[in-house]
Amino acid sequence: MKPSLPTPGRLLYLGYHLPTAWLGDLIRDGGPRQRRLTEAGRLAMIEAARHLRPLPLPSADAPRIHFLTGARYWHQTAFLLVSLTPHLSCRPVIHDDGTLDGPTIDALFKFCPFADIRRHAATEACLEQLLPALRFPCLRARRNEWVLFRKLLDVHVGESGWNLFLDSDQLCLGHPRLIADWLRSPSAPLHMTDVGDAYGCPPEILDGIAGRPVPRRLNTGILGLHSADIDWSRLEWLCGRLDAIGRPHYYHEQALTALLLADHPERLATPLSDYVVLPSAAEGRTPRAVWHHYVAQSKRWYYQLRWREFATKS
Repeated sequence: MKPSLPTPGRLLYLGYHLPTAWLGDLIRDGGPRQRRLTEAGRLAMIEAARHLRPLPLPSADAPRIHFLTGARYWHQTAFLLVSLTPHLSCRPVIHDDGTLDGPTIDALFKFCPFADIRRHAATEACLEQLLPALRFPCLRARRNEWVLFRKLLDVHVGESGWNLFLDSDQLCLGHPRLIADWLRSPSAPLHMTDVGDAYGCPPEILDGIAGRPVPRRLNTGILGLHSADIDWSRLEWLCGRLDAIGRPHYYHEQALTALLLADHPERLATPLSDYVVLPSAAEGRTPRAVWHHYVAQSKRWYYQLRWREFATKS
């Protein structure tokens, strides 16, 4: 069979858009030398995580905080906990993203022996019992395709009360008063504020689906919800509506959360001055905020600089 020739659109993508995007990413990362330094910093961070001193045992009434991690990200979780502990002691609930292996679990327990590690197989069994795939096909399919959906399903299905989730690629650089106050007395959902709308579709489309305005610039790096109040049947319907407007997208987890929180006008959003997503070069080098979320090109400051401060304190 004669092979088909690439379409003009495919040729344009391969010949222009793909290399242009690659070059743009390289420039934003600081060029080849800075990329090498960032990668060297990442590898050094992984090695340093293996030698962290164990965290002090938290008090019996310390709040639980949820994390999602795996073999590629456990060192990030460890350093976030090191940075957080001087300001806010907690009992970590660590959800396996499906890649935790024996050596990684041993490293986590060595560093945090009181962690509650939820293994992937146990979570799958729980989901099949409480959120069976036959009744919730959209949510379960998206969870299987995009790990980020596990920030909603794995953390909140079967849970009661208020629960706080934190992405691992963050550092606590000062006293996180808003988070501490929320954990002490939660009364409304809490989310992080992003640099823009990252929903995989225009927020106006989400407004139409929700029947009311959804929160703008929502980021789920920090997300506190009352688990028992989540209407999973409605969330399944909303997920189906998202699937109907276009192909499933990496950011649809944030879109789904924005749809969920549209019903909560009393929700709390982190202030941009204190909780920074995508810290700039100036902020990355000399932080003024109490919290950084290192996404995209800001990982340069994360891997080259900021984690090292907490390695010396461990």
